Amino acid sequence: MLNSSASWLAALILVASGAACGASGDGTAVGNGTDAATSAGAGAASEAPAAAIDPDCRPLETREPNAAGQKPTFVGQTRACEAASGVALEVQVLADGLERPWAVEPLPDGSGFLVTERPGRMRFVSAAGALGEPIAGLPAVDARGQGGLLDVALSPSFASDRTIYWSYAEPRDGGNGTAVARGVLSDDRRRVGEVQVIFRAQPTFDGTAHFGSRLAFDADGLLYVTTGDRSVASMREHAQRLDSHMGKVLRLRPDGSAPPDNPFAGRADALPEIFSLGHRNTQSAAFDGQGRLWIVEHGTQGGDELNLVAAGGNYGWPQVAFGEEYSGRSLPATATTQQGFEDPVYYWDPVIAPSGAQFYDGDAFAGWRGNLFVGALKERRLVRLVIDGDRVVGEEHLLVDRRKRVRDVRQGPDGALYVVTDETNGELWRVAPAR
Repeated sequence: MLNSSASWLAALILVASGAACGASGDGTAVGNGTDAATSAGAGAASEAPAAAIDPDCRPLETREPNAAGQKPTFVGQTRACEAASGVALEVQVLADGLERPWAVEPLPDGSGFLVTERPGRMRFVSAAGALGEPIAGLPAVDARGQGGLLDVALSPSFASDRTIYWSYAEPRDGGNGTAVARGVLSDDRRRVGEVQVIFRAQPTFDGTAHFGSRLAFDADGLLYVTTGDRSVASMREHAQRLDSHMGKVLRLRPDGSAPPDNPFAGRADALPEIFSLGHRNTQSAAFDGQGRLWIVEHGTQGGDELNLVAAGGNYGWPQVAFGEEYSGRSLPATATTQQGFEDPVYYWDPVIAPSGAQFYDGDAFAGWRGNLFVGALKERRLVRLVIDGDRVVGEEHLLVDRRKRVRDVRQGPDGALYVVTDETNGELWRVAPAR
């Protein structure tokens, strides 16, 4: 990833090469894009930086930015060219009646899905859409605000050990915090046993927002966990503190212990689980085909970010950031780029409120292999990003006509995309090419 010292020349070369344009191929309002009820009003079209270089580029986003005085660090960092694929989609509602579903995890045998509901339930939904009873054995959650039962992920060896992992807002003395547990799913998918809480983010805080939290396993079987900064101004500094798990990407062994090669392991002033820092509220995490971890985090108004995560990297929050406060006031951050901090690969202004992400490598949408799909809550759609190397070179918005808050997206073993919608009467969709 280019850092703040990257020159405009490199970005201009990327655009000129033709890669950058014409690509085909929670309930509670807390001043966060996650829960914004309405999108920013349309304004006069703003010229995207890429369009200023290549007249064939048609930026997908043309509304006035929230933070109008801010400029991207490099060409293509925002307002990418529209990547209109022309692919017709067929959307099948497999199941409804889900209450604020937060995550969907397809089972590898194609029999169905695990779906979490934020109030504290996890269900098995069959491939035909039959909704199972809540799975027994899960610990209690704090379901206030944005809290509750959050992500679910299968162990890399699920086929043999039937182990699953889930994250949740854990009720504690004095407040709550993001926690990760694991357990063994019964053969009939009705309960989990041998439950262990393998990680508890510290410090405990009495709040109802910015818990993170996505789970993702790498090719070596290590577990990455994202956390939020807990939202309130007094907690923001924790994203920069190495003695706090808040606002971080964490890297764990399957039992919750810290690998000895973590970037801050062995330092007396640092928690050993920390992999990267300076994040605001990350609810999207996905590995690409090269084994690189990408996250998408909720920014302030005009500051949602796509980041390529590097070991030990500092992504700036709250010292360096795009956007503005949801009140319209300027951020305490005095810069959008600064030496020593990693620049976002891409940012949205106005925001989309991202949640859930998936790199696609299936056969059903062969032309979309390598693309990153991101759920959009505020903008109520599925976002497709075309990535070349470490740059976004095209963007397409899908399922716009459905007007549903997309909370998560996963690729199934059949190559279709599976989506859950963040609604009181939430749905599970199967998205496939139209026949």
